[in-house]
Amino acid sequence: MTELVPMSIKGLMLDPVSNSPIVVLKDDAEKFFLPIWVGIFEANAIALQLENVSTPRPMTHDLLKNLLGELDARVTRVVINDLRDSTFFAQIRVVTRSGGERAMEIDARPSDAIALALRVEAPIFVAQSVLDQAQTITPEAAGGDDEEKAKKWFENLSPEDLGKYKM
Repeated sequence: MTELVPMSIKGLMLDPVSNSPIVVLKDDAEKFFLPIWVGIFEANAIALQLENVSTPRPMTHDLLKNLLGELDARVTRVVINDLRDSTFFAQIRVVTRSGGERAMEIDARPSDAIALALRVEAPIFVAQSVLDQAQTITPEAAGGDDEEKAKKWFENLSPEDLGKYKM
């Protein structure tokens, strides 16, 4: 079984070249950052949840959360589990309680998995094999402990600096 590394969201940014949104994950020790290019709608869904903004009507990820609740199921974790041809893949682990407890792994785009994980407060993991394969960013490259330097460095990244990964 592949080792899973707990991750959280460092932030959202725009790719300065393509203007595409990027969600940046970080490990708990902040040894490295993992950038994942996402769609504008998924970035918006992630940003709304990060900023605790509620919408007048449920967004897609809110609908999924409500549906799972009504079906007496819960998300126990999301895992970014593969990287093939510059595309990340994820799985959402859902546990149902009706008719005996049953766990299911559901394929998802990482952006959707992350947006749902934020809403249901489920942990986010990345497989170590994905981290080994992906171009991660070290804090030293991002400017060390100086938050402002690191922020400027992130803003000036090019796709070549990060590796152009897709959702």
